[in-house]
Amino acid sequence: MLNIAIVGAGIGGLMTALRLHEQGFKPRVYEAAPELRPLGVGIVTQPYGTREITEVGLLDELNARSVDAVESSYFNQYGQQIYTEQCGVHMGYPHGQRFVHRGILQMILYKAVIERLGADSVVMGVRCTGFDQDDTGVTLRFASTTNDAMSLPIEVRADIAIAGDGIKSAIRNQIFPDKTEPHYSGITLWRGVTLMKPFKQGGTILHIGAPSKGSLIVYPILDHADDSGLTLVNWVVEQNGRPESMEDWNQEADVAEIAHMFDECELDFIDVGEMLRNAREVYLFPLVDHDPLPQWSFGRVTLMGDAAHAMYPRGGNGACQALVDAKVIADALATIADPVEALKHYEAQRRETANRIVMANRGDGPEVVRRIVEERTGGQRFDDIEHVLPFAEADAIFNEYHRMAGMKRPTEETPSGTFASVFSHSA
Repeated sequence: MLNIAIVGAGIGGLMTALRLHEQGFKPRVYEAAPELRPLGVGIVTQPYGTREITEVGLLDELNARSVDAVESSYFNQYGQQIYTEQCGVHMGYPHGQRFVHRGILQMILYKAVIERLGADSVVMGVRCTGFDQDDTGVTLRFASTTNDAMSLPIEVRADIAIAGDGIKSAIRNQIFPDKTEPHYSGITLWRGVTLMKPFKQGGTILHIGAPSKGSLIVYPILDHADDSGLTLVNWVVEQNGRPESMEDWNQEADVAEIAHMFDECELDFIDVGEMLRNAREVYLFPLVDHDPLPQWSFGRVTLMGDAAHAMYPRGGNGACQALVDAKVIADALATIADPVEALKHYEAQRRETANRIVMANRGDGPEVVRRIVEERTGGQRFDDIEHVLPFAEADAIFNEYHRMAGMKRPTEETPSGTFASVFSHSA
């Protein structure tokens, strides 16, 4: 049986361990953090991501600790509605779309890995610093993160290594030393959570604002949080023009700097300014990705998740693409005897699709409808959205994006008009 090392116990790495276990392997995961804690804020599992979670038998756990996505609504900076689409099973997909705290999903996966693979299957407190490989295997180098002095390097020998160690991947940086710096968009993300009364029917994601000035995404991630009867709501503000900040998801920030940005938004079901000001935790992060890579697999080493295709968090595809990576890797290793060829096959199945999404998300992803409206109205209020962005044109944009992400709409019909693509497909 192959000795498989997975670097990184994030969502992608843990799902890869579960998928490999299904195929009869017993991989070991190596994680830099001394312990896993439910850090972070909200993410979206698209229907194809929920399918992956369902297939490893964790849907009940996910459903119990997340919110069913019912609809996705787009508004300009004044709160005028541009477009709304149904989500998940409400659109006709066989699987739901879920809003969930990133840390909660990670802990669901972690608990399953420990239960199914054993307590020794995840090694904590070791940060990968590099690797060497030869014709028979890979030697991974780790350093301890459990004390300030750092211990002597630790070496681990494996038949293959899967790098799921994120956007700062040491393995990626060794392979591509000229591509270590991420691509900064010029946009700063403010990510926070607020405990508040639920809005609308309780499963709505809001996309608000004029992109040239700033954007706001809002969605619930946990109902009846803290036994309060209230909902924990996740929000993300995109602020243009702020100097680039440290690349760290856990950088705490003061919401006062951006709390006023959406005071002109008038919605009868939510006061977004009050929501921002009442945030119970706020984090700052530059909106970054990496340029698409020309190759992911190198002999007995391969990249997956953010290490392979870090993308802007638009359209809810970042974590979901990692979930798909996990299945394709496990299937390839289970069906192709030569592990080197198996990793090549995985890359051939995944790289082109993921790279297309990386590039599309740089150009706003599905948020492009708000930019189109801003440009066509000069940033002013409109009288009738059909005279600015007709429903048929907006619907064609969303059809295209969903197809590109690998989740063709069940309700898709040929649009009545012919509309030019608004996405960049080059990678």
